[in-house]
Amino acid sequence: MMKIPAFLLAAVVIGALPGAQAEIIRIRGGAEITGEILLRKADTLVVDLGFRVIEIPTNEVESITAEDTAAAATAESSDLFADEPGRTELSVKENIDRCGEAVVQVRTPTGLGSGFVIHPSGYVVTNQHVISGEHQISITLFLQGEHELEQIHFEQVRIVALDSWTDLALLKIEDGGDHSFATVPLGSYDQLRQGQPVFAVGSPLGLDRTVSEGIISLTNRFIEGRLLIQTTTEVNPGNSGGPLFNLRGEVVGVNDLKLIGLGVDGLSFAIQVSTLKDFLRNRDAFAFDPRHPNAGFRYLSPPRHSLGTDAKDTPP
Repeated sequence: MMKIPAFLLAAVVIGALPGAQAEIIRIRGGAEITGEILLRKADTLVVDLGFRVIEIPTNEVESITAEDTAAAATAESSDLFADEPGRTELSVKENIDRCGEAVVQVRTPTGLGSGFVIHPSGYVVTNQHVISGEHQISITLFLQGEHELEQIHFEQVRIVALDSWTDLALLKIEDGGDHSFATVPLGSYDQLRQGQPVFAVGSPLGLDRTVSEGIISLTNRFIEGRLLIQTTTEVNPGNSGGPLFNLRGEVVGVNDLKLIGLGVDGLSFAIQVSTLKDFLRNRDAFAFDPRHPNAGFRYLSPPRHSLGTDAKDTPP
């Protein structure tokens, strides 16, 4: 049974003033209320439920979503991922409590990496190079029980789509049964700012559930034909494919690479969340074909024709 916070015991009836902009406030522990936010204080929210005004401690608020936005997000299911605008900023520790169970370890016979769940049915994002050339893939979840940590292993993992250029891959856990997986929402690239705090969760060198913190050094570093987020967040082999979070617990990037060398430090790079969203929305274009295990569909280059003895054949 879901535990209702004490401050909601006298005000759990859902309602709002006619014509007011209702917002859905999700409370840590799973409870939700809908009402108009009259005032936002540093430590409390003042909410009008239509028949009663209550104060909610901000440290108990997990997310805030406009009611019409939430309805639209529910109706839009083809994207596979969720956007949750209005989520409250929390400390890194508090964010781990609300999004840590959606971060997974991805293993193949030749190595391991990280990933994160974006859909309750078991769709997982990771890097293409983590699973490149592999068919035998396993995924491990880490669930915090009341008294101990539980590791759940899934051995039947299907490759849905991958793209070597963006270095992204979409996997599907096939042996999850009726399990409803914890997920993380995707943030907005447009809201990223230089100097903004971010943190990563993953399995560097196989050390699962490792958290590292940093800031965004640059939102659009151009490297080898790709625009990446440059951060000071410490990542190492095994972090690849794991999420880069903002303090609202939204994924704003996919950890991809770092620069190494004598005296080099604090140069890590993540795939922009806008690139990830484009990949997921156009996943059919990158559908996995077992006949070409390292890429999605491939198309032949158009034929080139000579225009005459004096004309030069120029590449397309």
